This record gives sequence, structure tokens and C-alpha cells, in this order.
Amino acid sequence: QVQLVESGGGLVQPGGSLRLSCAASGMMFRLSSIAWYRQAPGKERELVSRVSPNGSTDYADSVKGRFTISRNNAENTVYLQMNSLKPEDTAVYYCNAPLFSGNYWGQGTQVTVSS
Repeated sequence: QVQLVESGGGLVQPGGSLRLSCAASGMMFRLSSIAWYRQAPGKERELVSRVSPNGSTDYADSVKGRFTISRNNAENTVYLQMNSLKPEDTAVYYCNAPLFSGNYWGQGTQVTVSS
């Protein structure tokens, strides 16, 4: 049974930092691409960043230079380091694993950027 569990969200002031974690189980983690999406109130869910099994990464233009995705295959965990946070980064952040057996999502973690 595939499970994705996000953690690390919270309230932070503009310009601050947070690190999100996505702990995966029930899957061949080292062979899987993992992505972070976010959904703000009233908006569609959007791709934030993605890391492939070989470690290559993609970022949305809105977060390039501020966010860094990384993976630790020994811990079955993907991280999203978010720096220079802006109010427009406020959203629920979801971990995603598109596998042959299905498209799996975590429960999400709230990130709020506000003074």
C-alpha cells in the first residue's frame, strides 16, 4: 500500500524559509519520480517541482532560484527547501508519486506566508 506523508508546513513571515518533507512507503522509491504540487484557495493545483530517479529536477518558473527539491533514497524521503517565501506561496502543498499502479497523493501540508 503506497503512502505519502507530508510534514514541515506552518506559518512563516515573508522572506522566511521552510523545509517540507515527504516520507514514502509501499513503493520502489528509488525508481520513482516524486513531485510537489500546491493548491491555493480558489485556484487549481499546480506543479511546483519534481525530482526524477536519477536526481534531475524541474521547477515552476515562479519558484526557480528560491526552492530546492532533493531526495534521500536511504530514507525514502523527498525534501522541498523553500527560501525567500512570498505571500503568494501560501497554499496546501501535496506530495505526488505517479506510478504504474496509480497516481498517489499525500494528505497535504499547509504553508502560510504572512506578516
